[in-house]
Amino acid sequence: MLKAMPAPQSSAWTLVVPVKTLVAAKTRLSRAAGPHRAALAVAFACDTVEAALACATVARVVVVTSDPVAAPALAGIGAHVVGDPEAGLNAALRHGATEAVRLAPAGSVGALQADLPALRPAELALVLAAAGEFDQAFLPDAAEIGTTFYGVRPGVPFTPGFGGESRERHLRYGAKELCLEGVASVRRDVDTPDDLRSALSLGVGPRTLAVVEKIERESPAGGTPSSS
Repeated sequence: MLKAMPAPQSSAWTLVVPVKTLVAAKTRLSRAAGPHRAALAVAFACDTVEAALACATVARVVVVTSDPVAAPALAGIGAHVVGDPEAGLNAALRHGATEAVRLAPAGSVGALQADLPALRPAELALVLAAAGEFDQAFLPDAAEIGTTFYGVRPGVPFTPGFGGESRERHLRYGAKELCLEGVASVRRDVDTPDDLRSALSLGVGPRTLAVVEKIERESPAGGTPSSS
């Protein structure tokens, strides 16, 4: 009798990207961005999602948000948008992962921060290839305190631990830390003016750049986010 073969597993990833309501987004950039803070947050998310969708091993991006401005903007560039259960960051990610598994039961699922405006598809592909070697894996942020990516193989429980000192939390959860060269754009999240300056040095996406240039033009003192 022939043995039944297991169902094939897809090498493609579904990435879950959480996007806060704009009133709460990027408050530490308020001084640098002024009235353009919300627009900058949307630009970050759109540039992040567009770059992720351009990655060869990403099948889809599920965005979790209930913001009435961000949701249609992200849907317009190809994201699959679901509402936020409003129970915290990790609950939002788990909600998105449930939708990801519904859409692609045999695919890997990853969580990606929404504030990676310098994201390069080729660098993300390196991260995903490395993550695929482990049941669960994560990539620390540039400061090596937080996390910018967490992912699991098909069938592995999705247990993200984002927020605060999440690098140590993911290590405690048993996830493999990815120590990779050449993936600076995947590690460069933006919370502060210094972070934004670093992202600009890597080269940000077109939406982020457009908002930054608008801030520069309108700054009465000639200051810019890149020089704050």
